[in-house]
Amino acid sequence: MRERSVVVWVVLAAVLLAVLNLPASVSQRVKSVLREGLAPLQQAVTGVTRKLSETGRAIRGIGDMADQNRLMAAELVYLRNEVRDLKPLEEENLELRRQLEFTRRSPRKLIACEVIARDISGWWHTIRLNRGTGDGVVADMAVVTLDGLVGKTIQVSSRTADVLLISDPSCRVSARIARTGSFGVVVGTGETGGGRVVCVMEFMNKNVPILEGDEVLTSGLGGVFPKGLLIGYVERVYRDEAGLFQRADVVPKADLGVLTYVFAVQEEGQEIDDYLRRQQLQEGGAR
Repeated sequence: MRERSVVVWVVLAAVLLAVLNLPASVSQRVKSVLREGLAPLQQAVTGVTRKLSETGRAIRGIGDMADQNRLMAAELVYLRNEVRDLKPLEEENLELRRQLEFTRRSPRKLIACEVIARDISGWWHTIRLNRGTGDGVVADMAVVTLDGLVGKTIQVSSRTADVLLISDPSCRVSARIARTGSFGVVVGTGETGGGRVVCVMEFMNKNVPILEGDEVLTSGLGGVFPKGLLIGYVERVYRDEAGLFQRADVVPKADLGVLTYVFAVQEEGQEIDDYLRRQQLQEGGAR
């Protein structure tokens, strides 16, 4: 086996010497033939080498891409958390801007307050504010939001004030229908099914047509609630049990379930009990 290999190498060496000693013209033709014959093999080898090189780079690139993807994923999580943290701040900032604009445009003197607590014994009945007598808040002040009337202050300390909401059955607001001017008294009914809050407007003239969707405003009678504050809208109209007056279910415009910032209206006044007693006396006399 070794002798055969030696013979092969000797033959190849002899052929190489013979080729090198050929005349220039013959040698050129032989070299040309060899180049033509070896070209496909060289091309194939070059192609395989290039593909192997590209595969190696791709494998290295996959590792780099994996590292980059991990870094990008971590950065994406960080940015999402930043956006999540900034969104409440943006919403609060927008709300504060709206509150400030409302304060500037209001013809009344308003005291900005933040809701810090609710009465756990009656979720819809009272709220507590972070302002008190030290800030100019006293009892029997109307409390409003950008949307409409919320209630009135009742118990006030130097730093806090409790607000009786218009949804409380003990809260009574002298009101009128904006379209017709019909007077009545809005009384809270507490929370109804599904978390909705509905008040009742009583003692309205039975001969004046009241329509669903009519706007209900404070009348200003009694002095506690300034005239012209939006209370809500009529949802349903019907007669009282005696048939002497009209009654209407009123849905408050202010969402009493999500109060965060409110305003105490710095105007003094009295409760509307006198007006309510007059209406009840008229009802008794009519009977």
